[in-house]
Amino acid sequence: MRYSRAFLPTLRETPKEATSVSHALLLRAGYIRMVGAGLYEFLPLGLRVLHRIAAIVREEMDRAGAQEVLMPAMLPSEYFKETGRWEKFGANLLRFSDRKSGEYHLAPTHEEIITDMVRREIRSYRQLPINLYQIQMKYRDEPRPRAGLLRCREFLMKDAYSFDVSAEAARESYDQMEAAYHRIFGRLQLDYRVVAADSGTMGGSGSAEFQVLAQSGEDAIAACGSCDYAANVEVATTTRAAAEAPTGELPAAARVHTPGVKTIEQLVGFFEGSSPERFLKSLVYQPAGGDSDAPVLAVVRGDHEVNEIKLANALGADEVHWVAEPAHAGYLGPVGFSGRVVIDEAAAAVADGITGANEEDHHLEHVRFGRDFEGETVDIRLVAEGDPCPKCGEALSLYRGIEAGHIFQLGTHYSEVMKAEFLDSDGSSKPVVMGCYGIGVSRLVAAVVEQLHDDDGLVWPLELAPYSVVVTPMGGDEPTEVAERLYEGLSERGVAVLLDDRKERAGVKLKDADLLGIPLSVRVGKRGLKDGNIELKQRRSGETSFLPLGDAAEALAKLARGEA
Repeated sequence: MRYSRAFLPTLRETPKEATSVSHALLLRAGYIRMVGAGLYEFLPLGLRVLHRIAAIVREEMDRAGAQEVLMPAMLPSEYFKETGRWEKFGANLLRFSDRKSGEYHLAPTHEEIITDMVRREIRSYRQLPINLYQIQMKYRDEPRPRAGLLRCREFLMKDAYSFDVSAEAARESYDQMEAAYHRIFGRLQLDYRVVAADSGTMGGSGSAEFQVLAQSGEDAIAACGSCDYAANVEVATTTRAAAEAPTGELPAAARVHTPGVKTIEQLVGFFEGSSPERFLKSLVYQPAGGDSDAPVLAVVRGDHEVNEIKLANALGADEVHWVAEPAHAGYLGPVGFSGRVVIDEAAAAVADGITGANEEDHHLEHVRFGRDFEGETVDIRLVAEGDPCPKCGEALSLYRGIEAGHIFQLGTHYSEVMKAEFLDSDGSSKPVVMGCYGIGVSRLVAAVVEQLHDDDGLVWPLELAPYSVVVTPMGGDEPTEVAERLYEGLSERGVAVLLDDRKERAGVKLKDADLLGIPLSVRVGKRGLKDGNIELKQRRSGETSFLPLGDAAEALAKLARGEA
């Protein structure tokens, strides 16, 4: 491709709407443009990268034995209503009516539709196992789309679904998909961790996320450096606190006047000699989607935070909502609280606690669980840096990550409800056992940039780059003629090459070459040609070298193919 004919609108300044490194660089380098909140168009360079990532995903899915299908993105409501997800997805589901008042939605995921496909076609155990996948747009009405391609309302996703005769066979399919994901992320040259995760609205017995490590990631990950334990902080645990409330002498609970003292930091300053670990922090939550919607008081230690996923699971609710301004905010406490109390295990082990007195400007000192108040003891806190690993006891570390893949053991969560059954070898009817496996293909474009960039711009691996080589003539007739011949030679060898034939200064061209992130940058200048050489810069390492002009096309072709 000739730069002069390419649709490649680069920007000198970072757009104001850019909120992450990938967002800024992909906009500046002319890979994407925003159409609306959470909606992006892929320009030619961006689409080339998207296609390359999709090709890697497709190759590894095919290698693992999955078969590609394509399901509609516009779906009638009846399937989600059949499984209860019409209500469960809530406002995130983009719903609309057709001219006949029929209810439809744009698919956020396809479990119901693929299960319907299988229940209509699969009859016998002899037809199983089977794994079907697609690469298609998904739609979710995100309340706060942000960070460019990392959190969109429309995004390209690969979703695969396995169907087996038993839980043991389903586990084999799950393991095969996990191995395929490792190959995919390895080919993308990403630094990632596989972490235990919450299944959320997908349901099922367990799941794992493929988290790309990046400081801009919106997910927090707890991982052990001494063993293979890793988990999203939503489900991460630490070694259990003492199972029983502490015993021993303790003065009676005493009411203390604490005017204007509300935060843990203020309390530590007020009660001299105390540390955050001594305080019992209380927050009111409203459960939703469970057996009861009565408010619940969650109690954690002063140095800990409530894990809302764990709390919802403990309450048997779909989710919980923090009640932002309850009565006596800042002075809440479990002593005398009339509703349900759930206390974290670490908070229950505090021997001599301080907590709110449920009265403005007052706290209670010398409070102990089991003596002064009762409640349900459950692990409901977020793990913290340095907490002991639940597997080996060594210290956990916290990382930021971008969820780029998620694999689920669905079991019979959908097949039982939708009656997707098969006849087993003994003639009995059984529900198929399912798994599902997602990869955010368009999100991976951003995830690669978040990890692989520098101060000058994008840094693409060879297998992902929109072009492998950019050839830049540095001015003058001879460099222009040599660059043209090199361009033709590379094109004949099947190399994706960009010739910068613009009437621009050399400095502008070289800056744009770095911004675009093309792996191999060839500079053709008069000085090098005097010695029969051209200059090559490796974008990722920054190393420069000289290639003899005579065999430059073949040498570059080998580099572009990863053969040298």
